Amino acid sequence: MLYGAMKVAIGGPLKVTFRPWVEGLENVPAEGPAILASNHLSFSDSFFLPAVLDRKVTFIAKAEYFTTPGVKGRLTAAFFKGVGQLPVDRSGARGAGEAAVKSGIEVLERGELFGIYPEGTRSPDGRLYRGKPGGLARVALATGAPVVPVAMIDTEKIQPPGQVMPKLMRPGIRIGKALDFSRYQGMEHDRFVLRAVTDEVMYEIMKLSGQEYVDIYATAAKRQISEAAKAEKDAVRAEKDAAKAEKRTTES
Repeated sequence: MLYGAMKVAIGGPLKVTFRPWVEGLENVPAEGPAILASNHLSFSDSFFLPAVLDRKVTFIAKAEYFTTPGVKGRLTAAFFKGVGQLPVDRSGARGAGEAAVKSGIEVLERGELFGIYPEGTRSPDGRLYRGKPGGLARVALATGAPVVPVAMIDTEKIQPPGQVMPKLMRPGIRIGKALDFSRYQGMEHDRFVLRAVTDEVMYEIMKLSGQEYVDIYATAAKRQISEAAKAEKDAVRAEKDAAKAEKRTTES
C-alpha cells in the first residue's frame, strides 16, 4: 500500500514533469520473478525506472538511509521503504555482498522484480564501467530468474553535482530482451562463470545505452579522479606557497 501511494505521489509528478521516454517496455515480464540490471548514472535512476513500470521493483540501498536518528531520519527511512528500497549494511564489503544476494533472492522467490546496478555505484563521468560479479550473477544463477538489461539515458544531466535546481529535460529508458542463464544454474560459486554472466549483461547494457565502456570498476575510477583532484590542488597550493616565499625574499 505504501509503495502504491509513493508511486502515485512521486512517480506521477516525475512522469508529468520530465516525460521520460521508454523503449522495450514489453520486455519486462508481466508476472513472475525477473532481475532488472541497469547502468547507474544518477540518484534518480531508482525513481524513474519504477515510475514507468506497472509492477513493483525492489532495489537495495545503503543501511544508513534507514538508521539515521531523529524525525528526519524516520522520514527518510519511510521514504525509501515506500519507494521499494531494502537496507543493506555496506560497512564490510563481503558482508554487504552476502546481504545483497540474500535480499535479491528473497525478492525473486516472492515472484517480484529485483532491480540491481551491476557497476555497484554511480558512474563518475557518464561512461559504463565493469560490472561486479558478486551480486547480479550470483542472484541470477541461484534463482534461475531471467535478467532484463536496462539502460538509463541522460538521467545524469538532470541534476549534475553542485546544481541545486534540476534541469527540465526528457531522460530515456531503453529496456532490452531478457537473458536466460539457466545453462549455468548451480554454478554460482564458479568465479569464471560469474564473470562471464556479468560481462554478457554489461555488453547488452552497453549496446542499449551507447555508453563508452571502461574495463575497470567505477569505485577505482572514482578513487583515481579523487587522487588526481587532490594532486592538482596540492600543486596549486605549492605554487602559491613558492610565489609567496619568492615575494618575501624579494622584499627583504
